[in-house]
Amino acid sequence: MPASESAPTQRLSSRLSSPELARRLRLANAVAATAFLVGGSLFAIGAALAQAGVSTTACATVYLAGGVFFSTGGYISVLQVVNEPSGGNLEEGKAWRWGSREPQRLQWLSAAILFAGTLVFAINLVDSFIAELSPAAFDRLVWSPDMVGCALFLISGHLAMAGIAGRFWRVWHCRDLGWWIIAVNQLGSILFLVSAVATFVRPSSVDSLSTGIANWGTLTGALCFAAAGLMQEFEHPLGPRRRRD
Repeated sequence: MPASESAPTQRLSSRLSSPELARRLRLANAVAATAFLVGGSLFAIGAALAQAGVSTTACATVYLAGGVFFSTGGYISVLQVVNEPSGGNLEEGKAWRWGSREPQRLQWLSAAILFAGTLVFAINLVDSFIAELSPAAFDRLVWSPDMVGCALFLISGHLAMAGIAGRFWRVWHCRDLGWWIIAVNQLGSILFLVSAVATFVRPSSVDSLSTGIANWGTLTGALCFAAAGLMQEFEHPLGPRRRRD
């Protein structure tokens, strides 16, 4: 076949039938849900080990493994948003996309900011392996990314709630499972923020503000994310929060 004819044929072959698109959306939802469930569980284990006095390196390794799952779930969430149908109606012949830039959409902004938050947390997790940091260096390399990541998670959650509720400030919409998933994640983000604040190391000492609060905040916040991931396993991939606004 001539080269001039192969390009259109290749483009057509990349289009998906409605059943295939639905299958991919279900798979993406399951992968994202499982990633958040496993990531949250690993963070909870890491916090429990830290509270029990296990070595810093062992705890950091568990946290890093959890961070990989969180980042995976964050990226898959972006995939869900860029491929979600209009009004819940699957479009025949729609191509599967691996990314897009749609800053005018609340759902896209929410997913993109969530993914960015997981990458910022990755900086915090990697830097935590550095030994013998001064208080100033710890606050700059570990604490600061932790605070930024928490802020991004909270912004992402609010945008997701606004996308479901249809308004930016009054975001109560408790009749939808997707809203409850986001609400549980928001609670987890708040607990992560409390934990992050408690890990601040005062320049005059080598101790954080409260190790206990930091560990328990991480543990309970992580359990919230794990619970939300479990809830997402039962969410319909074409539910209200999976439709283009």
